[in-house]
Amino acid sequence: MKNKYRILKIAITVIILGFLLSFSLRKFGGQKITDNKISVKLNEKTPVYFIDEKDIREIVNKENPSRKVGDLNIPELEKKINALPSVDSANVYLNLNGKLNLDIKQRVPVFRLNYKGKDFYVDEKGVEFPISKTYSHPCMLVTGDVKKDEYEKLAELVDKIDKDDFSKKYFIGISKYKDSYNLLTSEGIYRVEIGDLDNIELKVKGFKTFVEKYLVFQDPQKYKMISVKYQNQIVTTLNPYFKENDSILKASHKDLAKVPVAVSSAKKADINLKPTVKKANSASLKPKENTKPKAVVKPKEKNKTTTKPKAKVKIE
Repeated sequence: MKNKYRILKIAITVIILGFLLSFSLRKFGGQKITDNKISVKLNEKTPVYFIDEKDIREIVNKENPSRKVGDLNIPELEKKINALPSVDSANVYLNLNGKLNLDIKQRVPVFRLNYKGKDFYVDEKGVEFPISKTYSHPCMLVTGDVKKDEYEKLAELVDKIDKDDFSKKYFIGISKYKDSYNLLTSEGIYRVEIGDLDNIELKVKGFKTFVEKYLVFQDPQKYKMISVKYQNQIVTTLNPYFKENDSILKASHKDLAKVPVAVSSAKKADINLKPTVKKANSASLKPKENTKPKAVVKPKEKNKTTTKPKAKVKIE
């Protein structure tokens, strides 16, 4: 019995609401939607200006030339606004007093991708949308062949950089070469190689430790690359155009030159393979008795000593 009463109450409520809605539509159907009866709200935490209130009002007037409430197709208008590339979501509805409300959320770019001369934005959901001719949003610039399935992880990396004061100070861009990502820095000409997009926090932490304990005492122009993509180690590449590196590079080249690369070909000795036979007298043709043949002593071969080359660090 209780369920029947509940169903009956719901049905009566729906009928009343339908009646009120039809009544309001009949009452306001002939009324015109003036500018003061259009309310546009752009709801996004980060302010962006890809579209503005003026653009939305123009779309409303275009979809409803008569400006009458009864001629307005709300689902179609909502569909048109949602189709805008920079719009994440749109909700369009009418109040009982005939006021048109449009709640719109724009896409907020996380990074701007440049690949093969083309530029476009990517939001936190990994959705691409074109850049605007009238507005440019400040965000991380990414270059290289970035795959679509990497967008979300890359967006997470940019978000972590933006939220960390140390990373935000040092990293100003991201580039991808082949399958390896590099963080571009604001100091010096070096780049930070991070490899793939896994274990980002650990890699950034390793670079931070290197900066605080070593790099702060060095000239940032000294290095060409600092790699943190390997586990539990940091590999640095010297900048060959930095004058102070000349002595280090020359010393390393000398050490590398000492390492035997291959055995040099020895000169062939002139060996006479034909035995020399001396002419003997007739009396001395018979062999003497009790004469022991001389033991042929072979020369001892010198033991070749093989020297193991020392391990060297490759300096690029």
